Amino acid sequence: MTRISRRQSLKMLSAFGLASLLPTRLVSQVLTTGCDVCKKAWNSLGRFNKTRYQFRYIEPVANLPKVFIYGDSISIGYTEYVRASLKGQACVYRIHKNGQSSNEFISNVETLKTTMFQPYLKGGWNFDWDVIHFNVGLHDLKYLHNKKLNKKKGTQVSTLDLYEKNLRAIVQYLKNTYPNTKLIFATTTLVPEGEPGRVAGDAVKYNAVALKVMSAYPEIIVNDLYTFSIPVLKEFANKPGDVHYKAEGSRLQGIEVANKIAKAIDITPIECPSTDVITAKFKEYETKK
Repeated sequence: MTRISRRQSLKMLSAFGLASLLPTRLVSQVLTTGCDVCKKAWNSLGRFNKTRYQFRYIEPVANLPKVFIYGDSISIGYTEYVRASLKGQACVYRIHKNGQSSNEFISNVETLKTTMFQPYLKGGWNFDWDVIHFNVGLHDLKYLHNKKLNKKKGTQVSTLDLYEKNLRAIVQYLKNTYPNTKLIFATTTLVPEGEPGRVAGDAVKYNAVALKVMSAYPEIIVNDLYTFSIPVLKEFANKPGDVHYKAEGSRLQGIEVANKIAKAIDITPIECPSTDVITAKFKEYETKK
């Protein structure tokens, strides 16, 4: 059966004079899966899911591509800008928490799968991911002492050897579990001088390992977010010595990620709203919670 988009569905309804005859709620049911049990299950996944805008439940829309973002706080920052750039073109989801290091990747995705998808959840999601955009690295190269960032006294979470081993396992897991899904790996964004728990330059080393792993899988698209983000961090760093970005930096990253995803599945992104527009949505949503 030919796959039609939401926009095409509405055009068809309009062409036959049906759109004006159908109640808005009914049109919504035609276009979405409508899943109360899914929303309840989603909210059970983590403490942020009911209160933070990026982690809110996203209703699947029938006939739109389904995109899954896996990453740490950098991806949390750009998630809404990816969604805004692909509005009406794709349903964009993210992992239900901070993705942390490569050590947690498979268990986190398994938790999401068994919590949200059929047959594990009766009446749950029954779609396949069209794209998985994933990254791990910043939490692998950090040093912890008493669970706090400390590169002087701490121990690194993952050595380069462990990181490589984990990445190979992650790729095999994704290919075995989602054989028809397009995979996009994002390189780890840079660590600036003065970061309290990470060594400047380590992102280069970890990315070199990651690229070596990905080179064995030419079908995996590489999004070089590291190189893209060098000037972005210089201009829009949250503060000196911080790996995080101000809102405009996250917006620029989100547009870049959306472009990579759109190209992979042949859709067209729209103009991303300003940070003021997105921030207003954050405040409106989180004020009500």
